[in-house]
Amino acid sequence: MTRVLHLSDLHFGRSHPALEAPLLAMIAELAPDLVVVSGDLTQRARVEQFRHARAFLDRISAPVLSVPGNHDTPLDNLFQRLMTPFRRYRRHINRETEPVFTSEALTVVGVNTVNPLAWQQGRFRASARARVARVFRDHPAPLRLVALHHPLEHGPDAGKRPMRGASAALAGLAESGAQIVLSGHLHRSASGPVRAAPGLLLIEAGTGLSTRQRGEDNSFNLLDWEAGGALRVTTYAAGQNGFAPASVSLFHRAEGGWLRAEPAPRAEGLRDREAITGT
Repeated sequence: MTRVLHLSDLHFGRSHPALEAPLLAMIAELAPDLVVVSGDLTQRARVEQFRHARAFLDRISAPVLSVPGNHDTPLDNLFQRLMTPFRRYRRHINRETEPVFTSEALTVVGVNTVNPLAWQQGRFRASARARVARVFRDHPAPLRLVALHHPLEHGPDAGKRPMRGASAALAGLAESGAQIVLSGHLHRSASGPVRAAPGLLLIEAGTGLSTRQRGEDNSFNLLDWEAGGALRVTTYAAGQNGFAPASVSLFHRAEGGWLRAEPAPRAEGLRDREAITGT
């Protein structure tokens, strides 16, 4: 079994300090093969916020792959955002804004979807599609994931503009051999296959620590992949006793793409992707 823990939107600078220790304890207990952080580690990209994020990541014993989110570039310093938007992220989190993780069972490609010219919207470049295809061609692991901050699809109630290049990215990623796309940004948990690209499963994480919860408890996702093609996505939500399983979605990858194995039980405030996108 391959286990990936999907964490997003920590927003240090506007987070719940009391949740840090329980979240770290649960990550250690679950012992994932990889932790993916899909952006927005900070609230305003300030040095002290990045230092806090770095200290948090340093307490995770598993390998960590992270990509920046729009909040990881300066909002209130236009010159810095346009000229050196990722300088602090590179200094404190990772020199690579599009890292790659490979193992015998797993390949994960990070894509930086932050657009400094349109701070919140995001963009998926044609060059990023070509890069993903090249990495998967060179590292054709049984499980192939793409990690990015902005989701490739929005529901009608998202309240944010879709990412530029998202439609082309859906088609391009499916052709490249990608199987799962991990994202954040909306602070809501969701998962499900794409009608237009059934070979892709989109999984969105809620916010791990932020006080901006948007109707959901703080949460993260755990992906358990069996070699036969079965995938369990468990959403862990924060409660009085720390983080605990709140929702489970089961999928199976067949020749025609991803299929939901059975109706997924959901806790209050958590929704599956059909409820968000209508797909």
